[in-house]
Amino acid sequence: MTSPWPDKIALQQQMQRHGVRHLLVISGEADWCAEQAADFIDGQPGDWTWLSDTPPLWAADALPFSAAHTLLGQERLHGVFDARQGLNVEALAAFAGILQAGSWLVLLVPEWQQWAQRPDADSLRWSEQPQPIATPNFIQRLQSLILQDAACTLHRQHQPCELTVLPEAADWTPPDGQPTLEQQRVLQQLNAAQSGIYVLTAPRGRGKSTLAGMLVADWPGECWVTAPAKSAADRLAEQSAGKVRFWSPDALLAQLEQHPAADVDWLLIDEAAAIPTPQLSRLIAAFPRVLLTTTVQGYEGTGRGFILKFCASLPQWHDLRLDAPIRWSKADPLEPFLNQLLLFNDAPAEVPVEVLPSEQSLQLTAIQCGEWLSEPGLLADFYGLLTSAHYRTSPLDLRRLMDAPGLSFAAAMAGDRVAGAIWLVEEGGLSPTLAHEVWAGRRRPRGNLVAQSLAAHGGQIDAAVLRSRRVSRIAVQPGARRQGIARALLAQQAEMAANEGLDFLSVSFGYTAELSALWQQAGYRLLRVGSQLEASSGCYATMAALPISNAGRRMVEQGRTTAGARLALAAAADRP
Repeated sequence: MTSPWPDKIALQQQMQRHGVRHLLVISGEADWCAEQAADFIDGQPGDWTWLSDTPPLWAADALPFSAAHTLLGQERLHGVFDARQGLNVEALAAFAGILQAGSWLVLLVPEWQQWAQRPDADSLRWSEQPQPIATPNFIQRLQSLILQDAACTLHRQHQPCELTVLPEAADWTPPDGQPTLEQQRVLQQLNAAQSGIYVLTAPRGRGKSTLAGMLVADWPGECWVTAPAKSAADRLAEQSAGKVRFWSPDALLAQLEQHPAADVDWLLIDEAAAIPTPQLSRLIAAFPRVLLTTTVQGYEGTGRGFILKFCASLPQWHDLRLDAPIRWSKADPLEPFLNQLLLFNDAPAEVPVEVLPSEQSLQLTAIQCGEWLSEPGLLADFYGLLTSAHYRTSPLDLRRLMDAPGLSFAAAMAGDRVAGAIWLVEEGGLSPTLAHEVWAGRRRPRGNLVAQSLAAHGGQIDAAVLRSRRVSRIAVQPGARRQGIARALLAQQAEMAANEGLDFLSVSFGYTAELSALWQQAGYRLLRVGSQLEASSGCYATMAALPISNAGRRMVEQGRTTAGARLALAAAADRP
């Protein structure tokens, strides 16, 4: 049989000269996809790392999706991503970020016409369903972007295929190990630092870790490094001339309790957005100079939101950026393709002051999942607002938003701009028998965060039987806050819940006096306060509910009598 890609080697050499990476999508039956991948790989030198839970026996370098994070900080030439059974987009984002210039990213997917309606095994991680579900909205969005992308090659079973021809372009100059002009400017600022907190953000492939390693190598004094995983700091260690002393966050905090780091000049925190904020705050306070690096976008969350939320709380900090790619050229087509697919670069369009609506003139719009496809601008603004307000928002949340069942969405519109967004999740409605099993601690069905917690830990078995919705996310644009937008969104949802016969609305949040006051002003009553501080927020997990029906009111009144003692403990922990 004639190979569909006789020019593959010449094309890859051209990609190498141009410093770009390309996407090849192979769509068909599972065995056929593997055969085509083998034929394409044959004769092309490279790592050819497979990310797959079921790689072929002949794949020399293969990792399961659960190990994708271990690749961060490394580099590979060529990769195969197996999406034949399901599409793990966080792993895809991480995998693409390690591919060098000249690399192919080969994406194996189901038969093209059936793909959108096939159950996606990855949905078990985020849909809260007992069985895999089809994810038509996200898959159709991906298919549309593949067909629109002139740099992408699609090879479908039973159809002819030709590799995309590259346009003429200037040759790319690969990095030579010396700092770029951007890196030099940042290093000059860091090397002159007497004290302070420096936050370096950049997309993947910009040399953040390399720059941090250069700082350690050049600095005459002691520098310590911490990161969520030691592998994340491998590149930093390579550049530091052997001077790095690495600590895990937990080990470093334990060390500091026994021995203050009086002789350490710098603490470098790699991928800081992935470390719980209470740990970050304690680490920052212990050193005279701190450099936090974080990725602008990634499967762990977003650097943009990290700056807006965490860094804004710091007394003084310096905002540093790296924009120019180092691992590939500016003409690389793979990065913008994934940015568009996963909405990595989409900050919400700001609402001009002159069109800020009053609470009375707000346009509140309920959104159905099917609208995300027909209104991509609405999707980008809605998701972008949630991302900027909740910096641990990740591509998994995008998949959930587009296809998970039992979700409700609404937006507060100022003209054609999203000024506020709310996301709710259906809960409760369990049978009395199952609710009793939850109350007794013998069953824990998927989902139902608040309903199950109130039943299992608060002794309120009715919470699992009654029908409710939980507010999962709510966000308002910074320039539109204190205009009653959040209050209006919550009031609309309460009215809709009453019309639909629901019993109560609920919310779960990390206790602070400010958040507690906000929810109580909206009519929510505190029902449960956790017994331990949450690792992610450093606060006590708190649950509150707004009663809708008579049964909901009885449930809320019963719960309020048990929450008082815990509430006093949470309030004490929130005081500075």
